Amino acid sequence: MSSKERLQKVIAKSGYTSRRKAENLITEGRVKVNNKKVTELGTKVGPNDDIEVDGIPIEKEEPLYIMLYKPRGVISSVSDDKGRKVLGDLLSEEIETRLYPVGRLDYDTSGLILLTNDGEFTQKLIHPKYKINKVYVAKVKGVPTKPEISSFKKGIEHNGEYLKCVHSRILKVDKKKGKSIIELTLQEGKNRQVKRMFESLGYEVEKLKRENFGPLTLGNLNPGDYRELTPKEVKQLLNLAEKNVK
Repeated sequence: MSSKERLQKVIAKSGYTSRRKAENLITEGRVKVNNKKVTELGTKVGPNDDIEVDGIPIEKEEPLYIMLYKPRGVISSVSDDKGRKVLGDLLSEEIETRLYPVGRLDYDTSGLILLTNDGEFTQKLIHPKYKINKVYVAKVKGVPTKPEISSFKKGIEHNGEYLKCVHSRILKVDKKKGKSIIELTLQEGKNRQVKRMFESLGYEVEKLKRENFGPLTLGNLNPGDYRELTPKEVKQLLNLAEKNVK
């Protein structure tokens, strides 16, 4: 940090939590700056100030943003009590910063996922109000009709939860094999959302891949590969999120 910033923003940037939750921690009296309890949300801190949350020092790391091509069979987490492979296992040991996934992809879903230590960045990309498009391609057992696929945009109910997409289209149909390739664009990320939407129509998703996250695409990455986002890409994502809430 080159200048003073709001305390909740600094906590969020450390990757500890989102800015909103950081605000709650401050008002609850759980944050100290230079060993003094702070409860005012307007408090600003500089690079030399010592910050603690519940007695634990906040490490003011430089923000890091990674795009990774998650293969199937990997947990979208930094740890797993069952010993399964997690996202961190795919990163080089040279990356010492503790990173957290921006949202998640199911164990058997592949594709583009972001990792960062910037909690505020994460919040802006996963909260539905920021309307960041995520494009998924599903290989489906069966051949849904166009009206059925169009119903996803209107929204459907599944087990008491309302699910919808902002765009859907059929990419390919193999009537002999009874298979379809269908693209869905979502702005929300509810648990198993794409699979549940197809289940509601009686179709099974055999494979699912996330192709795009906002303006980002996998490009030349292979499963298990990753790269750091450029400053321009980070700015692009944040600008898009800000634009969508105006």
